[in-house]
Amino acid sequence: QVHLVESGGGLVQPGGSLSLSCAASGVTFSINTMGWYRQAPGKQRELVASITRGGATNYADSVKGRFTISRDNAKNTVYVQMNSLKPEDTAVYLCYVRDLVTLSFYWGQGMQVTVSS
Repeated sequence: QVHLVESGGGLVQPGGSLSLSCAASGVTFSINTMGWYRQAPGKQRELVASITRGGATNYADSVKGRFTISRDNAKNTVYVQMNSLKPEDTAVYLCYVRDLVTLSFYWGQGMQVTVSS
């Protein structure tokens, strides 16, 4: 059974930085992507960033140049470094791993990130 454990969320001032991490266990499928979605109150869930095992990355336009995603395949762990944070980055951030054969998503429990002075 796939299980994801996230860490690193919290409160930060505008312009500040946060680093999130997500460790996946029970992953038996080797062709996968990992990444982060976020959901703010009253808004649709949106993809923040994703990364393949080979290191190919994809970012939402709103975070390009500010967020950097990376992963450690040996540890099945994905990271996102978030810099120059803005109040509009406030949301629940959800880590995922996706099996690219079955297209199934597996989700973490979600973490609150709040950007406020």
